[in-house]
Amino acid sequence: MKTSDLDYELPEALIAQRPVSPRDASRLMVLDAASGEISHKVFRDLPTYLRSGDALVVNETAVIPARLEARRPGGGSVELLFLRERPEAGGWEALARLSKRLRPGMRLAVGEEDGEELEVLGSVGDGRWTLRVAGGADDVLRLLERHGRAPLPPYIQAGGEAGREVESRYTTVYARTPGSAAAPTAGFHFTEGTLEACRSAGADLARVTLHVGVGTFTPVRTENLTEHRMHAEFYSVPQSAARVVDGARRVVAVGTTVARTLESRAASGLDSGDSELFVYPGYRWRAVDALITNFHLPRSTLLAMVMSFGGEEFVREAYRVAVRERYRFYSFGDAMLILNGGRSSGSATGTAR
Repeated sequence: MKTSDLDYELPEALIAQRPVSPRDASRLMVLDAASGEISHKVFRDLPTYLRSGDALVVNETAVIPARLEARRPGGGSVELLFLRERPEAGGWEALARLSKRLRPGMRLAVGEEDGEELEVLGSVGDGRWTLRVAGGADDVLRLLERHGRAPLPPYIQAGGEAGREVESRYTTVYARTPGSAAAPTAGFHFTEGTLEACRSAGADLARVTLHVGVGTFTPVRTENLTEHRMHAEFYSVPQSAARVVDGARRVVAVGTTVARTLESRAASGLDSGDSELFVYPGYRWRAVDALITNFHLPRSTLLAMVMSFGGEEFVREAYRVAVRERYRFYSFGDAMLILNGGRSSGSATGTAR
């Protein structure tokens, strides 16, 4: 598959800049992969598609204020995006803009006048570095809580009071476990009321964790899609969630991060670990029967996964319909529910890594 197969035309006006309120007032496009039918609903209609014995699986990761501006010795700023903790390296991994100006041992000033510093430990490659709080007297997460900002995607243009409001909505209502540098956006549409309605429909809620990092949002830059390399992201499936998933009649994944978690578990047999799984058309799904997702960027691994789940041509047609019907795209955009895809479609075995 060529990466150009993940291209599509999107008017800039359809890129959502603000979340809707209430959350479950967003639109919901429903795709039936078996019949080829596309229907248009509202997200609060989701419970009508669930039934007794379904497992509704959510990613309870919480976004950390991962974006931080620091200063190099002698002046000059460095923008850092903290991705994941690296205990074996003694610090955290961060993506650095202007990373060529960094070197091991350098100390970066943080904040205005309190003297807090980060120490650069070493390069990981691809613009990523490991860092720790200088002196080892503090924790990176606590430093980010004091000085970091929500890592809003670059296509969201919001500043001032409006920006702070948008940042406060860049999370799910069920987020519990801090560790992500980006949000699992398919979960944005849920309210507590929607979750309760899903339970009333007979679905069991299962909570897993995948800390979203560079593996999820790095764009594909290779001409051949299969040559793209996924970076590792930590996932965990607690025993309580595993029991619900393994005993379910149908597994409904809320987002591509949940799908990646469950498929990684199915492929490896491990309830936790680092996932480098790359799912694209041809992959044989092992764990997921229905998928809730947003409308993703062109040339993204997320769009490749959705095409794998629902079928290349069907998903491509759905995106054309979404543009025609003025759906809202990307993080704060509308949602899609794909039924009878993935494991339920009986697709042939393909390759993934």
